[in-house]
Amino acid sequence: MWLWHNGRMSDLDLVIPPQLIARLRGARHVAVLTGAGISAESGIATFRDTATGLWARFNPEEVATLEAFRRTPGFVWRWYAERRQVIGGAEPNAAHRALVELEARVPAFTLITQNIDDLHRRAGSRNIVELHGNIHRARCLDEGTRVESWADTADPPPRCPDCGGMLRPDVVWFGEMLPLAAINAAFAVASSCDVFLSVGTSGTVEPAASLAYEALRSDAVVVEVNSEETPLTPSATYVLQGPAGEVLPALLAAGWAGGG
Repeated sequence: MWLWHNGRMSDLDLVIPPQLIARLRGARHVAVLTGAGISAESGIATFRDTATGLWARFNPEEVATLEAFRRTPGFVWRWYAERRQVIGGAEPNAAHRALVELEARVPAFTLITQNIDDLHRRAGSRNIVELHGNIHRARCLDEGTRVESWADTADPPPRCPDCGGMLRPDVVWFGEMLPLAAINAAFAVASSCDVFLSVGTSGTVEPAASLAYEALRSDAVVVEVNSEETPLTPSATYVLQGPAGEVLPALLAAGWAGGG
């Protein structure tokens, strides 16, 4: 693991500057943006990895667009049902649990996630903004009503209990807008927090990629936690390079040594 602090790299295993610890401990509101990297440590395949990502093995136009669903609703529903089964077997990792602990230690905390796997909620996080939806939910194709549970049918997709329309996965597909309430809430948090952590996200998918820069414009301390460099790296106040499952627990341990 490496630390960049304003562009200077150290060859120590992991150095967390006391200035960062002080800002974290004194923060009134901490915001965290998480991406696929944090879930990858729980064994969930990312979508965009060029070698192992889902889009390296599946054509998104066949499974992740509204047009695909209208064309072959049963096929798309079954694809997401298989994904739900795989994700259901994954467990929150040390990074998820560290964020739960951080939420308990600061006055205000908002977790913004690009992930659809619900691992943050399962770990115990409470104040969550889901930018891309949740694979464990469905919504009515006709009315947009969210549905938390449904009965599987021999001829998927299942039907809306209110109107009888088709249910679709409650995730954001290619060509769709993010939920307006979620993205508005995310930008409001980014502009009002005093510490912003970007964890396991490539920093290339908009509009989420702009959240860290919104925080910077509002004079927040921006901390990047990632195993690789991203477009955010040169601009972040602090960069902690390494797996989130190692870096975040170390950050919490340094910030609250002895449980204080």
